[in-house]
Amino acid sequence: MKQGIAKYQIGQVVRHRIFPFRGVIFDVDPEYANTEEWWNSIPAEVRPTREQPFYHLLAENDETEYVAYVSEQNLVADESGMPLRHPQITQIFEAADPGHYKPKAIVAH
Repeated sequence: MKQGIAKYQIGQVVRHRIFPFRGVIFDVDPEYANTEEWWNSIPAEVRPTREQPFYHLLAENDETEYVAYVSEQNLVADESGMPLRHPQITQIFEAADPGHYKPKAIVAH
């Protein structure tokens, strides 16, 4: 995989390929940029390569809302069109088309 070319965009709704959660992307790292401790906490048999985009998500599952950090290989576009309930979404985004949120304009004072 060519490093640094992100398949998904900020504001796009995605879901995890394996685990039952979905979320909206609010930041992208061109390659792994989290801690060594976090990396080693991923079971070796499912640990992704570091040389791919990693996405910061405002994520949610049936029980809770949280922030997730997920490799590109473990994400797929969420085509459900269902809105997300994560409480921080309205701080960063405004609603756009189904499956996408538009980043709010930043106003500097």
